[in-house]
Amino acid sequence: MRPAAPSAALCLMSVSVVVVGSANLDLVVSAQRLPGPGETVLGGDFRTVPGGKGANQAVAAARAGAACAFVGAVGGDAFGRQLRDGLVAAGVDVRGLRTADGPSGVALITVDAAAENCIVVAPGANATLTTLEPADRAAIAAADVLLLQLEVPPGVVAEAAAAASAAGTTVVLNAAPAAPLPGDLLALVDVLVVNEHEATIVAGDASIDALLRLVPRAVLTLGARGTAYGDRSGARVRVAAPSVEAVDTTAAGDAFTGALAVAWAELGAGAVEHALRWACAAGAACAERPGASVALPGRARIDALFHAAYGRA
Repeated sequence: MRPAAPSAALCLMSVSVVVVGSANLDLVVSAQRLPGPGETVLGGDFRTVPGGKGANQAVAAARAGAACAFVGAVGGDAFGRQLRDGLVAAGVDVRGLRTADGPSGVALITVDAAAENCIVVAPGANATLTTLEPADRAAIAAADVLLLQLEVPPGVVAEAAAAASAAGTTVVLNAAPAAPLPGDLLALVDVLVVNEHEATIVAGDASIDALLRLVPRAVLTLGARGTAYGDRSGARVRVAAPSVEAVDTTAAGDAFTGALAVAWAELGAGAVEHALRWACAAGAACAERPGASVALPGRARIDALFHAAYGRA
């Protein structure tokens, strides 16, 4: 790991991140409140936005300053072309992005007046990402960090984690959408990132101690309350989130996780509080704007909010 940067903002040095994950087109509608079971609620504005947890985190890492490559799959439809173009425009290397027969993945998202959301995902082409190509393995081996989620088949997640572990690449797993995780995958994870709901499903309890029974390092995101971290050496860190006027929290977690991967690669475990604060600034900055990938902040905005919230030391 590189030593911690001397100033409050990161001084990035050719950080390399590979993301293996999903790409979806988000179909987003606003409403005053989220509907209950069997209920119809009259909505407001509708928009289509490139998204998917994998693609979002790749864009987040690229905008945060990393050289980022994405391994995933889109369909041969107009949605697939839109998703590919969005990644390219963000500076993401898409040589690992396949085009599969059939439709691209989509996410149906409702956002309420309090910026809370509910999401249903139809995987589409993401379900065809079942194995890695030799070029994908080479990219993972050359990277500082491999970033994973659970919107693609579990076999390819485990395969990617094994390739990274064998090469000494740090494995960061965002266990979302949450599911019980097999022991062989957990054994390969260096840093697990979950929110409170996901922690309960993954570990049976929304606590750092429960998560550390599964992995050596855990990050528990707490929304507007910030984040908590722990590791098996006994370290415990709690970081407050910057206060912002939230408009849409849809991709705030992805902004946090992508920025954390970048900060972890640059600063290492010895500066975890600094890395968590920078990631919290990214998540908060994302929540200030509507949409998923379009709301993911660049490094200048992350740094500005970091300084405003935490000072320069």
